[in-house]
Amino acid sequence: MTDFVRACAADDVAKGAALAVDLAGTPVVVVHTEDDGFYAAYDECSHAAVALSEGEVDGCTLECWLHGSRFDLRTGAPTGLPATEPVPVFPVEVRDGDVYVSLTPSNGVTR
Repeated sequence: MTDFVRACAADDVAKGAALAVDLAGTPVVVVHTEDDGFYAAYDECSHAAVALSEGEVDGCTLECWLHGSRFDLRTGAPTGLPATEPVPVFPVEVRDGDVYVSLTPSNGVTR
């Protein structure tokens, strides 16, 4: 069984926005998409050591603000250069108005 930890209140992340959280020393970005989905990924671009939480959300992708790489929030795969390596993505559950994240990557990518 995967252990989930509370990341934030769902209301802390506006639709179309990202929020940086630290979960047991792991930098995580929690994203609330316009279609009301919640996603979590490692909060660092695989191309450069830049926080993805400072980027823009577009549909189910998160764009790195520095070089413009985009990452699919469902798979962690880059959808645009210069990044060529995926970022870890984490399972998310929303319970009683709170967002919970498992720190076991759902895509098998580790940092």
